[in-house]
Amino acid sequence: MSDAGVVVVQGGRVVNAEYSEQADVLIEGGVVRAVGPALPVPAGARLVSAHGRLVLPGGVDPHTHMELPFMGTRAVDDFYQGTRAALAGGTTMIVDFVLGARGISLLDAFRTWRGWADPNVCCDYSLHVGVTWWSEQVSEEMGVLVRSEGVNSFKAFMAYKEAFMLRDPELFSVFRRCKELGAIAQVHAENGDLIAEGEKEMLERGITGPEGHELCRPEVVEAEATNRAITIAGRARCPLYVVHVMSKAAAGVIARARRAGQVVFGEPIAAGLGTDGTHYWHRDWRHAAAYVMGPPLRPDPTTPGYLMDLLANDDLSTTGTDNCTFNACQKAMGKDDFTKIPNGVNGVEDRMSVIWERGVHSGKMDENRFVAVTSTNAAKIFNLHPRKGRIAPGCDADLVVWNPNATRTISARTHHQAVDFNIFEGMECHGVADVTISRGRVVWEGGLLAPDLRGTGRYVPRAAFPDYAYQRIRAQDQANQPRAVEREPYQGPVLAPDA
Repeated sequence: MSDAGVVVVQGGRVVNAEYSEQADVLIEGGVVRAVGPALPVPAGARLVSAHGRLVLPGGVDPHTHMELPFMGTRAVDDFYQGTRAALAGGTTMIVDFVLGARGISLLDAFRTWRGWADPNVCCDYSLHVGVTWWSEQVSEEMGVLVRSEGVNSFKAFMAYKEAFMLRDPELFSVFRRCKELGAIAQVHAENGDLIAEGEKEMLERGITGPEGHELCRPEVVEAEATNRAITIAGRARCPLYVVHVMSKAAAGVIARARRAGQVVFGEPIAAGLGTDGTHYWHRDWRHAAAYVMGPPLRPDPTTPGYLMDLLANDDLSTTGTDNCTFNACQKAMGKDDFTKIPNGVNGVEDRMSVIWERGVHSGKMDENRFVAVTSTNAAKIFNLHPRKGRIAPGCDADLVVWNPNATRTISARTHHQAVDFNIFEGMECHGVADVTISRGRVVWEGGLLAPDLRGTGRYVPRAAFPDYAYQRIRAQDQANQPRAVEREPYQGPVLAPDA
């Protein structure tokens, strides 16, 4: 392992979203200084061999929930354990979610999350902020977060009734405020009212196990909410980012909206691309409960392949994990009632390998599209690019020496996460991070993590009005300005009220 200094990555194929080239990479002071063939090696530089391998921008996971307080407990992967695991898998930046309870100041919640993360993160991070209630105070605090704290994305929930869920008029207010501030609106798209009715129905039928979770949240409640969110965002003329797209139906709604010209981005996650919801019917309760998340994995086994097809062809845009992990004893809070099983699964360590296996190794996408969906597109959407998601002079030295021919078998026995179960257990993946470099420092090499990583990551503020989304919004606003029709005043008779 080496401290940040001068590092030269030699002999690899540098892969960006737009092109690949055979080149060395010179790193100094945590920044890429040069990219080119046969670069001279400064005295005292650390050499990293990438011969026969790829050099990729470090992964950007735009959707994690480290140590989230949720459903009466707290996620076991905290900012230290979770970001260590991310680095082991080739991810060098996460964007986590601030989710305060109803009535809690957004600013207070943001400061709480910063207090948890700043002393502990092992890689760079940023924060989305959840809007779980609406008032003039919330609107004002959104402005403060954008102007002073580098937040440019806000998440609204259409599910989790009586906890996080907003109604349509509140959604419209949030989206319209995002448009004013130049932020990206995000949405958890499920019909919370229908889910609540479905939960009652399942429990009345005596269905108390994990299968009840999927049965009360079928594809239609995700697709309907996705369509409604896109409609509301369209009226607010705001870019929309749909988190954890889990079903064919919801993905189809997003694809059609994109083809119609709406600025909407869909995010499938590693869980939905690498496994399916048939596990909810497993005879072992612990096994079945481990897969409970919202929206649920779908029991149609063709769903992961379908989502990957749309991801490969730009109908869907990014990949996250929704990493929110709970151990067996925590999941067992719902042993007699599936509605009390804490929702969440792992993925932050395995995302890159799972997507390489199911996307690139399967022949659905090439190496450049892989970089786009695991790093560059998220960096562009959330205004981190070109600092993140690219290997070029001036970019942050976050990169991965990737071995496309090596394999590894995923297991809870060997992963670096705190959770005691892995939803990809036994999956063999081609594509392995041989070396991970974060902020110019070699932090993962030879299957080992550097020992002193706690607190070495930094909070990364993000500016408003990212061009990747707002250039089109601005053009659409100008092209579609409503205009009054010029006409002669009406001179005829007018009916008096109540006449």
